[in-house]
Amino acid sequence: MDASERSDPKVVVGHITGVSGIKGWVKVHSDTRPRENIVSYPVWWLERSGSWMAINVLAGRPQGKTIVAQLEGIDTPEQGSVLVGAKIAVSREAMPELDVGEYYWADLAGMMVRTVEAVEIGPVIRLFETGANDVMVVSDIREDLSGTKEILVPWLVPDVVTNVDSDERVITIDWDPDF
Repeated sequence: MDASERSDPKVVVGHITGVSGIKGWVKVHSDTRPRENIVSYPVWWLERSGSWMAINVLAGRPQGKTIVAQLEGIDTPEQGSVLVGAKIAVSREAMPELDVGEYYWADLAGMMVRTVEAVEIGPVIRLFETGANDVMVVSDIREDLSGTKEILVPWLVPDVVTNVDSDERVITIDWDPDF
């Protein structure tokens, strides 16, 4: 990792899932909203085997239930297939500013979750989207349980998620962790 990579953190926004067509376009799973926003970033950082490389995005569009993208220097299906499985990240600085009360999922991951009664449950492992609302997956670290389990907590502000303290990295919820 060079100095520019350390000074400009990256945020994972998807991954390459396959190849599309004979010109080396790649299929992409996007975690952006809307999903086609992933191709609006002119430069992607691709992670393969622990190392990152920058690549220019030449074009992209929705295609069925996926997104396809044309990447600079990738002109054949064979070249594209080498990228399958690569994580896609973008520069933190390239991401749009958020309004008050909005958060990037990448920033919520790892935050400690506790109840309004100050019971510490555990860190956010990941988030996912459902038809009704987003859901936090929280690792339950409470001592009274044998082994670690995951708790699903709906991201419903302010009914369930009552506070997000970005400085302290704590999310407060009004939710029964044993539900």
